[in-house]
Amino acid sequence: MEDTDRRVPIDAQKVDAPLSQSAVFLTIVIGPEPGDLATVRDVVSGLDDLAKTVGFRDLAANLSCVVGIGASAWQRFGQEMRPAELRPFTAITGGAHTAPSTPGDLLFHIRADRADLCFEFERLLLEQLGGAVTVADEVQGFRYFDARDLLGFVDGTANPSGAGMADATLIGDEDPAFAGGSYVVVQKYLHDLTAWNAMTTEQQEAVIGRRKADNLELDDTEPQRAHKTLTTITDDEGNELEILRDNMPFGSPAAGEFGTYFIGYSRRLWVIERMLQRMFLGDPPGLHDRILDVSTAVTGATFFVPPLHLLEALADGA
Repeated sequence: MEDTDRRVPIDAQKVDAPLSQSAVFLTIVIGPEPGDLATVRDVVSGLDDLAKTVGFRDLAANLSCVVGIGASAWQRFGQEMRPAELRPFTAITGGAHTAPSTPGDLLFHIRADRADLCFEFERLLLEQLGGAVTVADEVQGFRYFDARDLLGFVDGTANPSGAGMADATLIGDEDPAFAGGSYVVVQKYLHDLTAWNAMTTEQQEAVIGRRKADNLELDDTEPQRAHKTLTTITDDEGNELEILRDNMPFGSPAAGEFGTYFIGYSRRLWVIERMLQRMFLGDPPGLHDRILDVSTAVTGATFFVPPLHLLEALADGA
């Protein structure tokens, strides 16, 4: 049994920052030239100062930015050692739906309770990065009513809390060189709200596995398993292995494109990978997660979130 009461390393990035009212999910690709990498090193090393500069205008808004590094970028940074589970996102092709793998060297997860602070941080960040990078994906998220997604259900109910937060999200003694780090997986899902709203509330509840009004868990209708069941992973002893979700709705009604941005932090990358396999391939095989019939994954990328001392070492070229 793992220790669920261990202390959070003092230099861990703020993966457990409180759920915010606004967020920006920025995925970038570093240019091919050595100078591009050097620019990125310099900018990354100054992110804490940038957050202080922007966030000082309203400290109560809790501006923060978590930086994740993709597998190929980690290699380009010249690191001899590698986090045990760091690897590119593996595309999943199911019988009915596919989880694609899309480019991404760095992820910036910018959070605050004010959208203008997120905007200003991103603006200055991209100004500093300049032509050294290209933007692979940018999503501006918002908190929707009482922490619900655009499908109308409460999102993030199963998040860890208290002493269990560090155990769920931060690497420990199993990979001591990278203790205090975390793995993060991101996917952008587009919703077909016309198809979803054509379903009865009871049908929607069966897909999610919870009551819509009060979020109470419901039993599955066997053999089809609900979304909440397929995304619940346990160890050999039957203990649930939690992840931290900070999903957010996004989109433009005028453009007709909207959905949910999934972001999951975990101490164990394989847990999120197993969740996605169960969703797209089905468990039992062939019975995929029915939420995918109205939610299409269009991006998929994996990153390692290093503790601050490793992030600074990367920036220094160490």
